[in-house]
Amino acid sequence: MSLSVHLLMLFLLSLTQHQTPTFAAKKSYVVYLGSHSHGPDASLADLSRVTESHHEFLGSFLGSRDDAEEAIFYSYTRHINGFAATLEDDVAALITWAWPESKSFSDRGLGPIPPKWKGICQNDKDPSFRCNRKLIGARYFNKGYAAAVGPLDASFDTPRDQDGHGSHTLSTAGGSFVAGASIFGYGLGTAKGGSPRARVAAYKVCWPHGCFDADILAAFDAAIHDGVDVLSISVGDRPLLLFNDSIAIGSFHAVKNGIVVICSAGNSGPGDGTVSNISPWLITVAASTMDRDFSNYVVIGNQRRFKGASLSPDSLPGSKFYKLISAADARLPNVSALEALLCRSGTLDPRKVKGNILVCLPGINANVDKGEQAFLAGAVGMVLANDMLSGNEIVSDPHVLPASHVTYTDGAAIFSYIKSTKLPIAQITRVVTNIGVKPSPVMAAFSSKGPNTITPEILKPDITTPGVSVIAAYTEAVGPTNEDFDKRRIPFNAVSGTSMSCPHVSGVAGLLKTLHPEWSPAAIRSAIMTSATIQDNTMEPIINISYHKATPFSYGAGHIQPNRAMDPGLVYDLRINDYLNFLCSLGYNATQISMFSAGAYNCSKRISLLDFNYPSITIPKLSTSITVTRTVKNVGLPGTYRASILQPNGVSVVVKPAYLTFKKKNEEKSFKVVLKAKGAKVTKDYSFGELIWSDTEHHVRSPIVAKAIA
Repeated sequence: MSLSVHLLMLFLLSLTQHQTPTFAAKKSYVVYLGSHSHGPDASLADLSRVTESHHEFLGSFLGSRDDAEEAIFYSYTRHINGFAATLEDDVAALITWAWPESKSFSDRGLGPIPPKWKGICQNDKDPSFRCNRKLIGARYFNKGYAAAVGPLDASFDTPRDQDGHGSHTLSTAGGSFVAGASIFGYGLGTAKGGSPRARVAAYKVCWPHGCFDADILAAFDAAIHDGVDVLSISVGDRPLLLFNDSIAIGSFHAVKNGIVVICSAGNSGPGDGTVSNISPWLITVAASTMDRDFSNYVVIGNQRRFKGASLSPDSLPGSKFYKLISAADARLPNVSALEALLCRSGTLDPRKVKGNILVCLPGINANVDKGEQAFLAGAVGMVLANDMLSGNEIVSDPHVLPASHVTYTDGAAIFSYIKSTKLPIAQITRVVTNIGVKPSPVMAAFSSKGPNTITPEILKPDITTPGVSVIAAYTEAVGPTNEDFDKRRIPFNAVSGTSMSCPHVSGVAGLLKTLHPEWSPAAIRSAIMTSATIQDNTMEPIINISYHKATPFSYGAGHIQPNRAMDPGLVYDLRINDYLNFLCSLGYNATQISMFSAGAYNCSKRISLLDFNYPSITIPKLSTSITVTRTVKNVGLPGTYRASILQPNGVSVVVKPAYLTFKKKNEEKSFKVVLKAKGAKVTKDYSFGELIWSDTEHHVRSPIVAKAIA
């Protein structure tokens, strides 16, 4: 039996590059008008009439149709109704591409491009960019960017990856099998994406100074038209109101067309309330470690050994010790000790550094730049010792010299040793790849956390997957550090971020869509969430980088288990009208709702947000007693499911009925969950529990999050 392939589309942006300058220039405004009255098979005349209506609409405000035509640079004519225009104001904003020559995008063994595909390979200005039967489409969108920064030269007219982020995330989602993949020989194995037989397409919306709403919406409109099945969006901002969020608006139209949309949660952790991409029609992905790491040891003169993280390709001689020196003791005149400890350009004295191992602190400049400055000053190696703020989060970076990144506690011990002896010495061992690391997964400190600050009744993030030191395809336009000084070029790189965790879920969603083409985007999300685990590989609860027990605000429903998601037993399904009712419950009026719907929508059926059929239950204000309703659909064999509850601290939970019997596939059953605050036992903070429906073979698990305020 042959399986149909599905098209994965990727937006390309690193969340860590979100901070951007403001330009005194014209600003690109997006005017969003909702859906179109024409159907999906609109004629060219229909599309022309839409464009003309946009010119007339804006002209009525500007006083001239000609002025409107000149100002509008995008007319969204197919699925999203609206336009983008340039008007006077200030501009602020947000980056990435695809490297088609990568072996991860080889089309070897693939048949013809599916006939449903309507996309293009936009290489008219860059003929060296070639698509194939694997990378079947690529587009770029830069008019919004140009409206902000001014005219662009020809180098911007290409979907080519110039910083590695796009190739990395795209290949993680759907890259082909590539034997012998590694970074400097570390992590050697066969690389493949989550859906290795999927066809992929890239849509470039981000540029050196940012990603603009106008370009993002244009890309959504094109992707829906092109025929993608899964949208993987490694892009993020601060949490935004839904009507102010271009990703929320664009993704609603995608989901309305049956497309599964997956987004990164953000890299603003570990603070609470930092999670972005909080729309209930999205799958929002956090980041955690995997059971592989890249480590070495710092060995000091008293033979104490400190495990660190590194991807340095070079190593020091095995038995030789070198003088160990704090960067504070190697500073140039008129440079403070703190400035020197950061190992920034122009702070280190080569006469003091040469031939020694230098100890630096993180902060301000990139970790790899600190290694470069140490190298330029003549150091033979570098120890990057965390400060208290950085704590236990250590990163394996591809340094240009032997280096090791150690925790705050270990760094403090190294600094103490330097001060305790007249001739401190150390060595840095060679980097090794470790498999079967325990415990794992561990939540990454950078991963953004809940609660959801826009709609706290919806738990976000939804799920966590590997996002630390992920090896995947990379551009050969820059070196592995992305720094100008790095002249090395490698086909694969190890990168960290929720941008890296997001496409793991995209790949799984592609496989589920192939296996269950009848499932809705909500059913696919439910299968992924309710089959997840909250235990690590030691069978203990997942922890964070500070060794504390993590919560659903960090990992959502838990860590993904793809095999279990294929057969979840029951799913919590949602239809487009459910999402429209959700918007009604937020207080949006009929006119605003019609922007999302295909026409007028009556908000008379206003539901409680607590009854929204999400695969998790979140009660942000539990005063006495609350009853919530959920509905599950049987997607497996007939059977009887029994409810079991782990009660949150200070909250009692009762499920009615306690048993659900399904006689056929796709049968739906509703149930109620009664939550009561336990008076004196109330914690007055969020507490966490779970509801599990089980027929002994399936365990359909939903997090319960409640904040009792009695």
